[in-house]
Amino acid sequence: MRRRVVIAGGLGLIAGGAQGGIQARAQAEAPPVLLELFTSQGCSSCPPADALLGELVREPHVIGLAWHVDYWNRLGWPDPFANRAWSDRQRAYAQSLRTEVYTPALVVNGAIMVVGSNARSVNAAMRAAPPLPVATSLRRHGGQLVAEVGPLPLGASLSLAIYDPEHTTTIGAGENGGRKLREFRIVRELRALDPAEGRIMLPGISGAQGAVLMIRDGQQRLVGTAEARAV
Repeated sequence: MRRRVVIAGGLGLIAGGAQGGIQARAQAEAPPVLLELFTSQGCSSCPPADALLGELVREPHVIGLAWHVDYWNRLGWPDPFANRAWSDRQRAYAQSLRTEVYTPALVVNGAIMVVGSNARSVNAAMRAAPPLPVATSLRRHGGQLVAEVGPLPLGASLSLAIYDPEHTTTIGAGENGGRKLREFRIVRELRALDPAEGRIMLPGISGAQGAVLMIRDGQQRLVGTAEARAV
């Protein structure tokens, strides 16, 4: 049964929803593609990947998140957006996808990791990525976020990533010292949602930020995603 999730300021409610509407909308639109870029302001190879992500998310069906890792911080420049949890997220991907931990790395639909600055590889991965089977939508309604999802697989988990659309930073040291970097879709917070609960406490989300809902199955494979962009 499809669920309708309402996220309002500090309170979220989950209730039953009607069938059909979300599936019809999903069929009429290009299927969503989630791009997760693992990047750092301390990495001289990362700015081209940041720029590419900024270009790709101009397409309405492309959802982008930039996870700033912290393992570059020791080399002269502490990235203000870095988070150890984001580094752990990349390590988990590297283990499940049987690849290495590096930057800039870009994961497509949770299934393929490629060099995030290589436009040809990124576009090929986007074409090859498996479609996500759970129809999902996320939209703003007044001061609320409203999410609708299709039938959830056994053991499904939901999470909400909150991001800043764009920042420009003057780098004072490290490999990018002296450069002014423009970065996009910077993740600031990740909240786990419990689909079994009737009430979910969430932070308030301003119009200046965007949010991405991600659904994973019991094996932690991405099966659904949707975005509410900043206004």
